[in-house]
Amino acid sequence: MGFFDKLFGGKAASETKFSGQKMTVMLPIDGKVIPLEQLPDETFASAILGPGCGVEPTGDTVYAPFDGTVTQVPESLHAVGMMSDDGIELLIHVGMDTVEMKGQGFTSLTKEGAKVKAGTPLLKVDLEAIRAAGHPTATALIVTNSDDLPEISVVADGDAAAGAPVFKFKK
Repeated sequence: MGFFDKLFGGKAASETKFSGQKMTVMLPIDGKVIPLEQLPDETFASAILGPGCGVEPTGDTVYAPFDGTVTQVPESLHAVGMMSDDGIELLIHVGMDTVEMKGQGFTSLTKEGAKVKAGTPLLKVDLEAIRAAGHPTATALIVTNSDDLPEISVVADGDAAAGAPVFKFKK
């Protein structure tokens, strides 16, 4: 058992919240799925970083949306970058302008380089702290390497639970 496991009470793969599917991104947090263009940030809304969608979160835990590797956890803890075992690169950006919170309201449950299964908890989020800091809680789910992948389709809409398929790719 490593330091982070002791500190955060590590989860065994059998204790994950949901299972993954091939060439599918699962919803990483409970909430309402919204079209990308409705995100209150022009960079995300205009798909400059890649296609995806938004989520207005109702849950407080971000889970791994597929089996893969954690590629980025910034010092500000407001986002997680991941690469699936299928080659899907995903950015989960919690809230808008939350980098300004410098980690307040966020608790990392993982680290860069960690191999995770779909449903593994990655991040705890205090939605009230984000709102109190004056930031929208809308969360961006962005596929950052879509040019290297088959056609993407958003398959979730409206209220959904973490673990529901949100993006599928044609094989």
